[in-house]
Amino acid sequence: SDLRKQEERGELLQPLIFVLLVLCSVLLYFKVSLMDPGFVKPEEEVKEGENKERGVVIPQIPGDIKLRRCGYCLVKQPMRAKHCQLCQHCVRRYDHHCPWLENCVGERNHPLFIVYLSVQLVVLLWGGHVAWSGLYFEQSWEWLQHNIFLLVSFLLILIFTLVVLLLLVSHLYLISCNTTTWEFMSHHRISYLRHSELENPFDQGIILNLWRFFC
Repeated sequence: SDLRKQEERGELLQPLIFVLLVLCSVLLYFKVSLMDPGFVKPEEEVKEGENKERGVVIPQIPGDIKLRRCGYCLVKQPMRAKHCQLCQHCVRRYDHHCPWLENCVGERNHPLFIVYLSVQLVVLLWGGHVAWSGLYFEQSWEWLQHNIFLLVSFLLILIFTLVVLLLLVSHLYLISCNTTTWEFMSHHRISYLRHSELENPFDQGIILNLWRFFC
């Protein structure tokens, strides 16, 4: 059969890989959106030396800066945690609340969020290539009628690709500096950053920052 011949020539391998990537992207989306991003539990108490146990040494933080108690959920916030008004929880190493995921991006799901963006970018680039390869341009109304759906699809894929690419690049930059979106945008309002001797006391070099984030 024709299907058997296509399989022998390897013509079905690429569509299969593409479908698997799309499936992987969907599964990652649900995983990141449904998992606990690092909520601070009410029964947890911040113990002395917790940062050392986590392998984070911050000698440049002034000693007179005390951990504050959240005015909303009344838990004692660990360093770099923030209360999210939408989730109604304090989130460890809070980065941002993503409206597309309907969940916060924090300590636990931030690495998976980066993996999700990477897979999504590959899917969009591949889909854009397929859409572009199907276009042949002619200056006629009949051509536009027959190709309008493909043309609109390509333009939408292009827009989403640019958005995902910019988002991924910006997050990788912040990760390489060991900072979060919240810390980057609100540096002047965060006490442990505003009173620190260094602009970013968490930065330990690009390689170590990336290693500790992903590994």
